[in-house]
Amino acid sequence: MTRRWLVRAGVATLACVAAFGLAACGGDDDDAADTTGGGGSDDITAVIEQLGGPVDFGEPAPGGTYRIANTDFAQSDGFDPSGEYFGSAWTIYNSLLLRTLVSYPFTAGPAGNELVADLATEIPEPSEDGLTYTFTLKEGVEFGPPVNRAVTSEDIKFAFERIGTPSVAAQYGFYYNVIEGMQEFAAGDADTISGIATPDPQTISFTLTAPTGDFLYRLAMPATAPIPEEVAKCHTRAAEYGRYVIATGPYMIDGSDKLDITSCASQKPISGFNPNTGLNMVRNPNYDPATDDTEIRQSNPDRFEISVNTNLDDIFTKIERGELEGSFETPPNAVLRRYLQDPDIREKLRVNSGDRLWFMYMNLTTPPFDDVHVRKALNLVMDLEGIQRAWGGPVQGSTPTDVLPDTMMPSLTSDAYAPFQQPPFAGDVEAAKAEMAQSKYDTDQDGICDAPACKGIVNVNRNFAPWSTMSPIIAQSAAEIGLEIETRELSRSAVNDASSTTARKIPLSAGNGWGKDYADPSTFMVLFDGRNLIPSGNTAFSLVGVTEQQAGELGVTIPEGGVPSVDADIDACTPLTGEERTTCWETLDKKITEEIVPWVPLMDATAIDLIGPAVTRYDMDQNGTEMALSRVAVDPSLQN
Repeated sequence: MTRRWLVRAGVATLACVAAFGLAACGGDDDDAADTTGGGGSDDITAVIEQLGGPVDFGEPAPGGTYRIANTDFAQSDGFDPSGEYFGSAWTIYNSLLLRTLVSYPFTAGPAGNELVADLATEIPEPSEDGLTYTFTLKEGVEFGPPVNRAVTSEDIKFAFERIGTPSVAAQYGFYYNVIEGMQEFAAGDADTISGIATPDPQTISFTLTAPTGDFLYRLAMPATAPIPEEVAKCHTRAAEYGRYVIATGPYMIDGSDKLDITSCASQKPISGFNPNTGLNMVRNPNYDPATDDTEIRQSNPDRFEISVNTNLDDIFTKIERGELEGSFETPPNAVLRRYLQDPDIREKLRVNSGDRLWFMYMNLTTPPFDDVHVRKALNLVMDLEGIQRAWGGPVQGSTPTDVLPDTMMPSLTSDAYAPFQQPPFAGDVEAAKAEMAQSKYDTDQDGICDAPACKGIVNVNRNFAPWSTMSPIIAQSAAEIGLEIETRELSRSAVNDASSTTARKIPLSAGNGWGKDYADPSTFMVLFDGRNLIPSGNTAFSLVGVTEQQAGELGVTIPEGGVPSVDADIDACTPLTGEERTTCWETLDKKITEEIVPWVPLMDATAIDLIGPAVTRYDMDQNGTEMALSRVAVDPSLQN
């Protein structure tokens, strides 16, 4: 897939961005001094060209401790790989702790989205009918302490059985319903998954109910990594196994070797992980580099420490002082501006394509957002230019005009598809009022929402920049059409918990985003599939496609006229390949954007890392859109 952000920037544009941070070229002095806005796709391209991709500082060497701090240990399922759906957790799993049949090269750019064999000896072709995939496992791969035995095909099969166990709450288990017998197993109608065969310890095959062109990508997700039954059988409730994860990768949770697995009663949480304070990882003594590609998993540091610090400014101060090597958080605007304008430290700021979107979802079952005219009006009135400035300008990303990132659907980007607003995306109040006048919540059709449901609308948002800087802009824009917003700012995990619990009936949330699960538009369409709705851990936030039959379990009320569904559209695209697949997803993207209108898209975001002075090697994991922990290195002599 062609990616707009990889087009090489001209020298003049690159020089302009280097000199003036985020400002657009060709402006007057005042424009050049404004490092928080005024640019477009050319600026983003130039910044990524200069500050993206892998980089070495000096001579990288093995050893040392790589230290990361975040405002919380963000998780959606307690770090249990069977259900955990946060991207930063996926990066930790895939790079360091767990191995799957197929994986990624953990590098920036298109190569980072390509599949490579990991536990499997090679990536197989499907059977002639497209239904069966058979893998041979590498010899010599072992579980880390305290399990200390070879990984077998039965361990992978057990991982899928956990995915199909409702009490485990596998949040993206829907990806595996295509496996024959998976739904019957999950419903309790079968004791085994008929479509998974393990004829010997080194062989596993999957038989599908229908051809699925992206099935191999689904096998690279952490939930499919082998899990030892002797440990995980003791942890059958949602989020429990996260404190007992047994490694197959080059690192393990510190203290794993002290875990007593002689019985379920004897198991106590591994000491190196506490969700309130952080995660420490050390080398796995049972990992054999000969079974892996050491160019992909370079495994340089001896130890990783991921800590919790609720003070965002303090995190980035410590990074600059050499007391930390990085963070999964986005640097505050003032920090971004200073690094972009100072040539002595600019290279420590790394900017890559994020393959992700930040958005404000609207709950289609909650007034007034059960009315499509209200949803369209909010898209029309929103000051998206102001939101981009609040985020820090074009270095943070571009203004999106549909529900897919540009890299997922570049054809719409080249066509300048913008169904609601046109550049500069500062909000079209008159058009928004004209749309609102068609709503049942505008009782006198004057373009102002005046029904009781228009007052006291709760917007859940994150309680730190740049999210918190959006809150007044959102409220002011909505007020132009009579929507009175009351913002509740919470921690990242609290926002996720509120948004993903359907019975809480959150009407609006600007604290959410979505990065691809893998490099295919389908991984955004899962957010609009009504069959994916679950009461807790729900990621189909807007409740598109919810039915009367689902309402009771979800704790919601179906509005008069029901909620629109795109399930059939998704089914039509799923089996397709090549250009047909792309065209099908493009058509559905437009339908969701213009007719369903579940979101106000806010930022087509880049992935930004600020790295400390002791970092000697850095890369970005394009699949995980976080720093590639498997490819970093640190010089202990430069740490404070």
